[in-house]
Amino acid sequence: MKTIPAKPTKIRFRILALVFISVVINYMDRSNISVAASAITEDLHLTSVQLGLIFSVFGWTYAALQIPGGILVDRFGPRVLYTFTLITWSLATVLQGLVKGFAALFGLRLLLGAFEAPAYPTNNRIVTNWFPDNERASAIAVYTSGQFLGLAFLTPALVSFQYYAGWQGLFITTGLIGIVWGIAWYFLYRDPSAHRSVNEMELAHIEKGGGKINTGAVDSNAKQSFQWSDLKEVLSHKKLWGIYIGQFAVNSTLWFFLTWFPTYLVKYRGLDFIKSGFLASVPFLAAFAGLLLSGFLSDGLLKRGVSIGIARKLPVIIGLILSMSIVGANYVDSPMLIILFMSIAFFGNGFASITWVFVSALAPKHLIGLTGGVFNFMGGLALVIPILIGLLVHDGNFTPALILIGSIAFIGACSYIFLVGKVENIEITRTS
Repeated sequence: MKTIPAKPTKIRFRILALVFISVVINYMDRSNISVAASAITEDLHLTSVQLGLIFSVFGWTYAALQIPGGILVDRFGPRVLYTFTLITWSLATVLQGLVKGFAALFGLRLLLGAFEAPAYPTNNRIVTNWFPDNERASAIAVYTSGQFLGLAFLTPALVSFQYYAGWQGLFITTGLIGIVWGIAWYFLYRDPSAHRSVNEMELAHIEKGGGKINTGAVDSNAKQSFQWSDLKEVLSHKKLWGIYIGQFAVNSTLWFFLTWFPTYLVKYRGLDFIKSGFLASVPFLAAFAGLLLSGFLSDGLLKRGVSIGIARKLPVIIGLILSMSIVGANYVDSPMLIILFMSIAFFGNGFASITWVFVSALAPKHLIGLTGGVFNFMGGLALVIPILIGLLVHDGNFTPALILIGSIAFIGACSYIFLVGKVENIEITRTS
């Protein structure tokens, strides 16, 4: 008879570290275009409208394939799917370093969005499988922080690397890193029920706390065929629309920082290229701090008996309200004050970024992947933001663009206040 150790293992935290690294690579490959934008614009002779299209085109396929991506996660599970997507989006990144014109770069950004589409539904599936409810906001905060912490430290490094290796070398190198990690993921990741190192006590801790340890690809329920009634179901509830609208708002601010922000500092506020790389890292550090504070605060409130509605919604609402401060940058000229307003806004964006916790908390239990796909699709519609900014700033005035972003953050806060309602899983009965 197998002896059960006195303490539960903590394999779930190793898994969380793997997801964190994947998120860092994910955002490095989608945001390196913002670092390279000035050089690419000069070499390929792009207009501001063309640059806005290049910034946003990733989001076209990324948003369009969120729902299929969620379905694939429900059906096949994270191990094989993440391996495939990591390698293919990284190949698309490498090829961006070889382009000679607008059309080729446009097409490869489309491919990048397509292959990255299942990433966040996969992340949510992993955390839902591996973490109990009262640890899930913290886990989501930790892996999501990879997008901020990675870029905070990588942005100056990428700027410096491009300075010496050119924008072509930047894309090739970042893409090769992702290919290597994609291969490593296949050998390192397992679902809870298939992981050799996890013990029964840890599995019991996860399952007793609401973790869904048997919802991976090995689960027969997860392999049920897709029904159009499922999609209708996840589009028919007001509370789900509350988080869909909120995610659009959160992503609108994020899209600005991932695309136009370095160009805003250099072209519209007159900072030199190298200095902008270091200053641009400050708001990302603020977002990182906001996200971790939000996740641990939310779980801490829940453990202290605060209702799940307050514990989960309050950080998101506060964060979206803080994001509105981005408008203040319109009314100052000092680089330090500009960065201050940007940092407060991005801190708020990070503070609001535990939104994925609502997918597990609200979705019908057998439709978590599909709900996550719809949720990320709605958020992905923020792809219009870089295009709108390109149109709004064509005359050299960035003021309307920042007002737009602040206004959308306000709408997002209202959606959580008035639409989400009671935080609990939607109960439905599926017919075969």
